[in-house]
Amino acid sequence: MGWSIGIILAFVATICWGFGDFFIQKCTRKIGDIESLALIGLIGAIGLLPFVWRDFSSLYSPYGFAVLILLGVITFVVALLNFEALKKGKLSVIEVVFELELPVVIILGFIFFGEKLPLVQFFVIGFIFLGIILMTLKEGFTKNMFSHLERGVFLGIIGAVGMGFIDFLTATSARQVNPLMAIWVPWIIFTLMCFFVLFRRGGFGKFVKDSWNFKWIILFMGVFDTLAWLAYAFSTAGNEIGIITAITESYPAIGLFLGVWINKEKVNWHQYVGAFIAIVASITLGFMA
Repeated sequence: MGWSIGIILAFVATICWGFGDFFIQKCTRKIGDIESLALIGLIGAIGLLPFVWRDFSSLYSPYGFAVLILLGVITFVVALLNFEALKKGKLSVIEVVFELELPVVIILGFIFFGEKLPLVQFFVIGFIFLGIILMTLKEGFTKNMFSHLERGVFLGIIGAVGMGFIDFLTATSARQVNPLMAIWVPWIIFTLMCFFVLFRRGGFGKFVKDSWNFKWIILFMGVFDTLAWLAYAFSTAGNEIGIITAITESYPAIGLFLGVWINKEKVNWHQYVGAFIAIVASITLGFMA
């Protein structure tokens, strides 16, 4: 059976998120969290403007517009949590922790969209959790294993739950308004919030200087992240959000590869096993659709 456009776009989002998070980690460590988020929003808002200006009439729906505003505010908060987790932790570990967004999306899809998953798919999700637990522990299962959590894991867990709500609101906006506006309007909202913070705390000259000095990393970060969310919005507009999200959860494979190969991160054997279990289970879940 051939893949639908929605499934193909889900894999496009997977690849773009994997590379996008790699560049986000690089950027946050060089110029900061708020600065990186502001630049992502700026690149996305400008890049999508030629494609959305004819669709402004779709914003006349009060409910749809309110959801987009809420999505922008939540994205601002959750993105900063995720950026801080990526800045503090190992890319190969934090990427897998982010998979916790999947059960949140499934639950929200069940409650609001009436989507249901067979029991066997919930069984596969159990393996995702097992893999995540193994990946987040530096020393494996010990009596004091919570003291051996990798750096950034707690922030990553909170951010992952928030990402589940962002995924849900993005899918809702894509269906209620349209996929392009589901990305562009929230991008405008959190970009304005970022620039407000930057102006309030001063140092805007340094922000401009850093933006120029690291322009290529910033450009790749903004393009990959925008393309990922755009592909996700289009794929969830006409498909079950739980299944599409499950497919995209294989993106930590890219983060693991880039983290170990380029960042020279040290990963223990049980963390490799955990990553393998989580990623294979996510891909399996996607193909069970």
